[in-house]
Amino acid sequence: MADDSPRNRSGLAPMLAHIEAELDALPQALARVASEVLRNPRDAATLTLVELAERARTAPASATRFCRWLGYDNYRMFRAALATEIARAEQAKWESDLGQEILPDDPPDRVLEVVAGADALAIQGTAAQIDQRTAVRVAQLISRARRVDLFGVGGSWLSALEMQYRLERIGIAAWSRNDVHSALTSAVLLGAGDIAFGISHSGRTKQTLDVMARARASGATTVALTSFASSPLAHSADLVLTSSVRETTFRPEALAARHSQLLVLDFIYVLIAQLTYERTTYALDATVKAVEGQKA
Repeated sequence: MADDSPRNRSGLAPMLAHIEAELDALPQALARVASEVLRNPRDAATLTLVELAERARTAPASATRFCRWLGYDNYRMFRAALATEIARAEQAKWESDLGQEILPDDPPDRVLEVVAGADALAIQGTAAQIDQRTAVRVAQLISRARRVDLFGVGGSWLSALEMQYRLERIGIAAWSRNDVHSALTSAVLLGAGDIAFGISHSGRTKQTLDVMARARASGATTVALTSFASSPLAHSADLVLTSSVRETTFRPEALAARHSQLLVLDFIYVLIAQLTYERTTYALDATVKAVEGQKA
């Protein structure tokens, strides 16, 4: 598969540079798909398999073979990876004047500029790469789920906990777990109509992978939120959402990932609220009244 670095000497994102370099050697049908992707990568990242094949004037099977030629198991994984690369390329443009290193003697205003700038870039990059069709599908499934189990380790669990609070406020049964034993015993009792939502920046956290595998084996629909579309978690989930992250001095990627994770989760939450408008407005009003007496 193409290199994961965001840029190369040709100025193209790695996947697109690889496609361009190999274009002349591709069979005619695959070359038409490749040309369509190169012509408008942003469009290609939002099209369905059938839509891309139609634009390329070829059969959907050729589009599938094109994805496999690139090293992706299916079209969904290719589209997610393409969206991620586009977002990373855009970030490279946005950050051209923004340094990320914080030195020991930097004044507070410089520290604030770097931290706020990095978070803003991560949020912009995440917004640019969100697969909105997948997000809508996730919202639809959660809105009518019997229960939703959210799992993460470390900072990812804090994001899961935040989502649990939001879903509870609008009347959706949700639990967040960071203990693998508790999560596994819950996952084995899930079934059709339930959602298992795994959050992992790297997409390689063993506990998260184990919980999601158990939930899927039990019949639950699995949803992954990760920064890497080619990670094991993304490959194993039914639905995948990706986020972008910008690290700075003292804040490696895993620590800096929460803001962009929360953007994705907030987007899902609002989509669910739209789908369940009457129930949501009633629940929000009722929960606000329930705690009014606790305010000082």
